[in-house]
Amino acid sequence: MDYRDIIELILDENDFTVGGGSSSAIAGAFGCGLMGMVINLSKGKDYGYSDEKYDELLKELKELKAKFLQGAVDDNEAYMLIVNAYKLPKSTEEEKITRKAAIQNAGIRAAEVPMSNATLNKKLLEIGEGLLKNSNPACGTDLNAGMEFAKMGIKAGKENVEVNLPLIKDEKIVGKFKKDLENL
Repeated sequence: MDYRDIIELILDENDFTVGGGSSSAIAGAFGCGLMGMVINLSKGKDYGYSDEKYDELLKELKELKAKFLQGAVDDNEAYMLIVNAYKLPKSTEEEKITRKAAIQNAGIRAAEVPMSNATLNKKLLEIGEGLLKNSNPACGTDLNAGMEFAKMGIKAGKENVEVNLPLIKDEKIVGKFKKDLENL
């Protein structure tokens, strides 16, 4: 499965395997595309940044976009870990212990991925904020749309971390996630 499959599943109201987590990563990828367009329409003119700075930002956006697209796939895989962990047998005490550990491990992964996607979206938003006064003003609506995608990606990523925390029984791990959420 790749990001194209994920987008198709997001658009399919009858699919229940892809949701807000993958959507927050796809939103970041859309934001990268829009901000890249703004940069390309700002190069060669005096809008505040040098062409070298714009090129650096384009390279960074390309790397971020690749991470977002992979993050959308990773989020779906993390969700499926949870689904499969809950399907494990629980007839014997040993099976219950194994299942409980699998659920917690899946919960950790299902919190790690959206945390990463939210963090990447924060970086994207910072790039956008820098472009506000250093890009072609005729592209203002495109830049704003890209920044709104980043904001949505941060919010949805954070919410997806929070929704998975109850699956994690290790308070030290939960505390780390909560601290990281505060820093977003």
